[in-house]
Amino acid sequence: MQDQGKARQNKLLLIILDGVPWTNWRRYFGCMEGWVASGDARVWRMRAVLPSMSGPCYASIHTGVAPQEHGVLSNGMIRRLDHADIFGQARLAGGVTGAVTHSWWSELFNRAPFDCLRDIEYDEPGSQTINHGRFHTMTGYDEKNQATPCDADLFATLSMLCQRHGLTYGLLHTCTLDSMGHRYGHDCSEMDHACALMDAMLAGFLPKWLEMGYEVIVTADHGQSLRGHHGGTGEDQRDVALYYFGPGAGPAPDTVLDQLSLAPTILSRLGAPIADSMKAKPFLS
Repeated sequence: MQDQGKARQNKLLLIILDGVPWTNWRRYFGCMEGWVASGDARVWRMRAVLPSMSGPCYASIHTGVAPQEHGVLSNGMIRRLDHADIFGQARLAGGVTGAVTHSWWSELFNRAPFDCLRDIEYDEPGSQTINHGRFHTMTGYDEKNQATPCDADLFATLSMLCQRHGLTYGLLHTCTLDSMGHRYGHDCSEMDHACALMDAMLAGFLPKWLEMGYEVIVTADHGQSLRGHHGGTGEDQRDVALYYFGPGAGPAPDTVLDQLSLAPTILSRLGAPIADSMKAKPFLS
């Protein structure tokens, strides 16, 4: 299996913009939609697991199992998971992994509790999960203090890791739009501007990633209601867009993707083994 992964040499980046509902993706992300219109990207609706909140969604995106199985049922239950995940499976295929994310991802898939001095930045080629990590904690976050890094800086950091370490699989996660939604809701000029600015920042880096030979998936962990809430069953809280840049064949445009299918899909594109615990079928071939 290790030789198969090295021979195929597929590379993929997963970009997660936290808390962006389906309607905001299709309305305000003009650069992303322009690539869909030109045929350079495809877009589908994806439905998040329940509860539709960050911690459970992070865990399900990377393990391919529901919160009721992996046990992360709220944001107060972050811990190192026992289930197989994308990072570990990519490493089994001989891949090099990296993450530029909120520190919860490190705790879920590398080690917990998070230690700033040890874990905020590291390069560990021998790690069986995340080889190259750059994390932020959002310490002090509340409604008056957003405490999020600049997204262009995060995109640049991921690009640096790709160039410096030859990542096979890289994850980027940013909480900016989720934080904006909690602060302002979604029916406001502040959120209109924030989505458009994120779209522009992302567009400044996405062509570079494609030139570097990466397939790219851009999506969200969950949506948000107009009042800035998520966790429940409403389509506004669960449904997000998923944009795919790459040669893989996908389903019909009106297909609603299962969030649990994201992990096996990414592993199939990487040529890495899909864990037995990942029961959903890949949506790309």
